[in-house]
Amino acid sequence: MSKKIILLPGDGIGQEVINSAQKVLEKISEFYGSQFNFEQFEIGGTSYDLTGSPLTDGTITACKSADAILLGAVGGPKWDNIPVNVRPEKGLLKIRKELNLFSNLRPIKGFDSLLHASPLKEKNIKGSDILIVRELTGGLYFGEPRERRENGTVAVDTLVYSREEIERIVDQGFKSAQIRNKHLTSVDKANVLESSRLWREIVEEKAKDYPDVTVDHMLVDAAAMKLVTNPASFDVIVTENLFGDILSDEASVLTGSIGMLPSASLSDTIGLYEPVHGSAPDIAGQGKANPLGMILSAAMMLRYSFEMEEEALAIENAVNLSLEQGYHTSDLDIINGEIVSTEELTRIVINNIRKN
Repeated sequence: MSKKIILLPGDGIGQEVINSAQKVLEKISEFYGSQFNFEQFEIGGTSYDLTGSPLTDGTITACKSADAILLGAVGGPKWDNIPVNVRPEKGLLKIRKELNLFSNLRPIKGFDSLLHASPLKEKNIKGSDILIVRELTGGLYFGEPRERRENGTVAVDTLVYSREEIERIVDQGFKSAQIRNKHLTSVDKANVLESSRLWREIVEEKAKDYPDVTVDHMLVDAAAMKLVTNPASFDVIVTENLFGDILSDEASVLTGSIGMLPSASLSDTIGLYEPVHGSAPDIAGQGKANPLGMILSAAMMLRYSFEMEEEALAIENAVNLSLEQGYHTSDLDIINGEIVSTEELTRIVINNIRKN
């Protein structure tokens, strides 16, 4: 089986961690006989420096022809003073739009060796394994009109969702729950927002198509509180763009380091996979970057784009074993652990890969 993977390192530590993911995938290829063909293109500030654009037409064309995409990170203070329309983040927003990446998946899992580093009590975070399914292309971030009026004294943003947009992300939530613990929590603000009332109606309609999944509804403020008081009570959370953005960032601190967290952005035909962390320009090039979020994003790619569940588990088990052995980068705090470099931790993970 041959798969074409586009690598978009981006900026800062993205250049380093994308290399870690490639090395891990090459090891998986050796073990399981799969063939991965890699092509690298630029995005974000690095692309702007080379071409004057954070995302070129050539990169878009290459991504559309790929089987999956791995992205490092974009942005940094170096580009704070360039025109807004060509800032690094515009490249990320544009690639999502061009590929119609409407579904963002963020798994939040508490690793036993890191539970003490969580801001929550260990008894609260232990056993937590959450998947947040966020709608990515609609809602307040994209609704029109958005403008300033009355000589700039009034600002207007519009929250718009169509039935089709809600149905496809809700279906993704249900399907994700079916392959996990069959519990879906739909988060909205139906007590005050008309868009949320439509959302809740559609969830109830769709529930009939997934009788094996237990569904409950939760207002976003209640969900935010429960994430920090009883995160283990969640399985899959499905929600709209703004709520998903906020809740997934809140949940990201539960594990003890944002450097551990992967994510996937999916369309009906392709997936883009990236760690949740940013470009961290303050540590770029120093060998301090945590590669595990990127490596776990590669595991998500194997699972969701290529249906290689065994290979995905092999990577995840290797990451967990490496942490249990005490190896970590400086962003993590492991009792009796050993701080190693980005390259060293990558090598340790590779050495811990076992065929299941």
